[in-house]
Amino acid sequence: MFSIGPLKPVLTALLLPPGGPLLLIFLAGLLARRFQRSAWAVVLLSSLAMWLLACDATAYGLNRLLLSTYAPVTAEQAAKAQAIVVLGGGVDQFAPEYGDGGEELGEAAYKRLAYGAYLAKRSQLPVMYAGGKGWAAADTQLHSEAEVAAHTMQRDFGLKIQWQDKDSRDTRENALRAFEVLWPLGKKRILLVTHDWHMQRSLRNFQQAGFEVTPAPMGYLQPPVSIPIDYLPSANGLRHSYWVLREWLGLVMT
Repeated sequence: MFSIGPLKPVLTALLLPPGGPLLLIFLAGLLARRFQRSAWAVVLLSSLAMWLLACDATAYGLNRLLLSTYAPVTAEQAAKAQAIVVLGGGVDQFAPEYGDGGEELGEAAYKRLAYGAYLAKRSQLPVMYAGGKGWAAADTQLHSEAEVAAHTMQRDFGLKIQWQDKDSRDTRENALRAFEVLWPLGKKRILLVTHDWHMQRSLRNFQQAGFEVTPAPMGYLQPPVSIPIDYLPSANGLRHSYWVLREWLGLVMT
């Protein structure tokens, strides 16, 4: 049976910034001879879209407009949970700063793990890490993200990850695999750790799988506080807009 999963990274790159606007500019160039005015209009609109989407203020506004945001988890909420589930966020295969140049968690994944460790130390709850080799993972990736996370958790935080989901490739599979592991153990009430902008889709998937979920968001997009910096294009602004639009697209299409 055909699965769209392997195509997700390609389609996302073509639809979302910077790929989407750049593709439109390229197509406008091809059509410029026959449809000059229309081509210039597409170029100007695409350039304006790139400018706006590369602003941190735009990313923050899109997050508030398109996605739900969640309050930080409280100690009272944590006391009612039975386990912490940390969602994966990618693996870096080249990390020579750690000596062996092996695989390490990417920036987003490491921040999620760090917050999961923070909660685990304060709540004494066991931790599950959900992440195998994602649809965008390179063929050369040797270890699942959960295996990399388990090593990092012990090395950097002195904690153990009790359960590793080594097989899931996306958020929906994260939820299904986690339920397969935790439900037989009687652990249905979980704290779900992921970025705030990723929580809405994650919460829906885990609730559909059968969990009673308390969101434990982290990594909030920052509100604009610096004029004019937050309203000028930057690499971070473009990355944040990409995150928000990708999550919104995932909500609409699933």
